[in-house]
Amino acid sequence: MRNAALVLGIVAGLIGMMVGFAGYGYTAAVEYFGEIDGIARQVDDVDQLRLLAVISPILALAGGAMALSRALWGGVLLLASAAGLYAGFGLNVFTVFPISLALLGGLLALAAGKPDEPKAHF
Repeated sequence: MRNAALVLGIVAGLIGMMVGFAGYGYTAAVEYFGEIDGIARQVDDVDQLRLLAVISPILALAGGAMALSRALWGGVLLLASAAGLYAGFGLNVFTVFPISLALLGGLLALAAGKPDEPKAHF
């Protein structure tokens, strides 16, 4: 299950990066060129969308990378990534796969049968 969480987290992070680049670029383009009636309008909270567009894919990549050694932390990061992508972009045709992959990877990491070895954190 840890290996599946690793792969799902990395794939979710890569797809999430594409969604994040598009979202960040869209807000920058509308800010630079202005709104176009019926075609392009600015989002309600530009700073929130930009922050989530950068942070959420990074959380998915980090959570996937941590899933093998620290399944609990990796699972929490993957679930946070799914929540961030949903809060920033909602559920639509472009976000359904990164959100569902991060969610599934997070659940698999949390459900990993073998508990983490007790290690000092520092």
